[in-house]
Amino acid sequence: MANPLGALRPEERSGDVGNPDADGNDGYHKGLGNRQVQMIAIGGAIGTGLFLGAGSRLQHAGPSLAVVYLVCGAFSFLILRALGELVMYRPTCGSFVSYAQEFLGERASFVAGWMSFLNWAMTGIVDITAVALYMHYWGTFADVPQWVFAMGALVVVTSMNMIGVKYFGEMEFWFSLIKVVALSLFLVAGAIILGVRVPVGGHATGFHLISENGGLFPHGILPALVLTQGVVFAYSAIELIGTAAGECENPREILPRAVNSVMWRIALFYVGSVVLLVLLLPWTAYRAGTSPFVTFFQTLGVPGIGTVMNIVVLTAALSSLNSGLYATGRILRALALGGSAPRYLGGMNRFSVPAAGILTTVAIYLVGVLLNYVVPSRVFEIVLNVSALGIVSTWSFIVASQIAFRRKVDRGEIKDHGFRMPGAPFTSWATLLFLVSVVVLMGFDYPEGTYTVAAIPLIAALLALGWWSLRRTSPILMPQTAPSILLTRRVLEDRK
Repeated sequence: MANPLGALRPEERSGDVGNPDADGNDGYHKGLGNRQVQMIAIGGAIGTGLFLGAGSRLQHAGPSLAVVYLVCGAFSFLILRALGELVMYRPTCGSFVSYAQEFLGERASFVAGWMSFLNWAMTGIVDITAVALYMHYWGTFADVPQWVFAMGALVVVTSMNMIGVKYFGEMEFWFSLIKVVALSLFLVAGAIILGVRVPVGGHATGFHLISENGGLFPHGILPALVLTQGVVFAYSAIELIGTAAGECENPREILPRAVNSVMWRIALFYVGSVVLLVLLLPWTAYRAGTSPFVTFFQTLGVPGIGTVMNIVVLTAALSSLNSGLYATGRILRALALGGSAPRYLGGMNRFSVPAAGILTTVAIYLVGVLLNYVVPSRVFEIVLNVSALGIVSTWSFIVASQIAFRRKVDRGEIKDHGFRMPGAPFTSWATLLFLVSVVVLMGFDYPEGTYTVAAIPLIAALLALGWWSLRRTSPILMPQTAPSILLTRRVLEDRK
C-alpha cells in the first residue's frame, strides 16, 4: 500500500499504465459497480444548478437559457470525452490531477488540484445553502435560521462520506435515481399538458408564451451570455466520473458507455426541462431562490405536489454535497501523494476512505455555514462565481492534458486505445477558447462576477506562494530529486 503519509514509490508518481494501482490507487477498494457508475454519471449532470439555479437564470435570461444550456452542454460533452480518453489510458482516483502531473508537469498538477479543491469547496457551500433555502419552503421552518439547516446538512453528509466507497456508491445511486425519476415525471407530465393544451395558472400553454413575453432574448444577447458561468456551474460535477474510475470494478468496459450517454441526458434533462418550463408558464413566473419546478407544480394546483418536488430538490442538494466530499477527499490525497499538499492529507481510515482530505474539506464548508449566518441573502451568488473559476480551471487542465496525451500517441510514445475525443485537436482548442470566453464574460456579471475575475491575480499569487513553500519543504518536489523522477519516467515509458 501507498504510505498514508505520502512517501511515494516511483511507479505511483509516473503513471505506469500496466499497474492499475498507480498514482495513489493503492488502498482504495474497487467497490463501484456498473449501475452505480452509470447513475453517478447521470447524477453528476443533474444538481442544484438545474433545480435551484435555473430559477434565477430564467429570471435574468428568459427562454434563451435553453440555448445557453445547449451550447454549454455540447462543450461539457467534449470535455468529458477528453477526460474519457485519459481514463481509458489509465484509470486512477487521482483523475486529472494525476494526468496533469504526467503530461503537463508538477506545477500544472499542483494548480489543477488546488483549483479543483477551490471549486468543490465553493460548490459545497452552494449546496448547504441550497438545503437551507429548500427547508424554508415549509412554513413550519420559516423562523429557523438558515445556518442551522446548513450545519445539519454538513453533519449528515460528512457521516455518509466517512464509510466505505460501496456505501457512497449505493447512496449516490438512490440519490441520482430520485432526481432522474422526478425530472422524467415532470417531462412526461409537462409534455402531456402541453400536448392537450391544458391551461396552467390561467395561461394558455404554447410558444406564444415566449413571443408575447419579449421573445427568445427578452433582455438582449449579452445578459444570456453573462449567465454562461452559472450554466457551467450546473454541469460542474460531470468530471466526477473520472475520479470514480479508480474505484470502479471494470473501468475500461463501463466508462465509455457512461461517458457517451451524457450528451443525450444533458439535451433531455436540461434543454428539454427549460423549454417545457417556458412553454407551460411565462418565464416571468420564475424567481431566484425558488426551484422553477416547485413553482410550476404549485401553479398547477396539485395538492402536495410542491412538497414532493421540494423533497426531490433537497435530495439533489444533498447528493451534490455528498459527491463533492467524495471528490475532494481523493483529490487532496492525490496531491499529498504527489508532494503538492501537506502529507497528512494522504491519510486513510480503516474503511479505505481518505478521511484526512474529507475532514479538511468539511472545515472549509464550516465557512459556508458562517456565510449563511452573516450574509444569508447573497451567499449563493457569491460562492457560485468563485466556484466557476475552479470549474473552468479543472476543465482546462483536462483538455490540455488530453492535447499533450494525443501528441504522445501521434509520436508513437503511447499506444492508442481507440476512444478518441471527437474532432480533436480542433475541438480541443475550440473548447479551451470557450473556457477562456467564460472567464471574460464572468467579468460583465457585476458585482459578484467582476470581483471574482478581479481576484484572479490574488489567487495566482497564493498558488505561487504555495508552490514555492512546498518546493522548499517537500522531499518529492525538491530540485535535487528531479533527475531521478525523470529517469524513472523514461524507464516506465520504455516498458510501455
